[in-house]
Amino acid sequence: MTDLMTLPIRKADGTETSLGTFAGKVLLIVNVASKCGFTPQYEGLEALQRKYAARGFTVLGFPCNQFGGQEPGNAEEIASFCKLTYDVDFPVFAKIDVNGDEAAPLYRYLKDKVPGLLGTRAIKWNFTKFLIDREGRTIKRYAPQVKPEELEADIEAMLGDIGATSS
Repeated sequence: MTDLMTLPIRKADGTETSLGTFAGKVLLIVNVASKCGFTPQYEGLEALQRKYAARGFTVLGFPCNQFGGQEPGNAEEIASFCKLTYDVDFPVFAKIDVNGDEAAPLYRYLKDKVPGLLGTRAIKWNFTKFLIDREGRTIKRYAPQVKPEELEADIEAMLGDIGATSS
């Protein structure tokens, strides 16, 4: 069985890395798109990033053009859109496929570990989210319509008291 943290992923600049770069962090992996009805979720994703980063949380965005051609840009255009429109600081990687024969190994793994509603494996649309714990276990899958702020209780549970500051 493949370990999630060793799967290859491609940075926006085209260089290959792995999720091991984020070892020990709670991750929220999201297939994103710039021209989707759910695109405003970038704002909520960035809010989660800013709120929880110091406690060991990171959002990882994976642009995908498989749903209605809603991510037509190249890496530079996608990065520019994310920064200028939503001031995104979380990592946005190279464009990938999440379904089909060319699906990225990361998404094959995620879909196998946490199927969707009624056991479906396919990603149904942009902004499907996967929560990964500090040990690299895929914990939960969220439908595109689930807003980022609705994930806070699950993120808090995964983060526990590590890195928490007193008020």
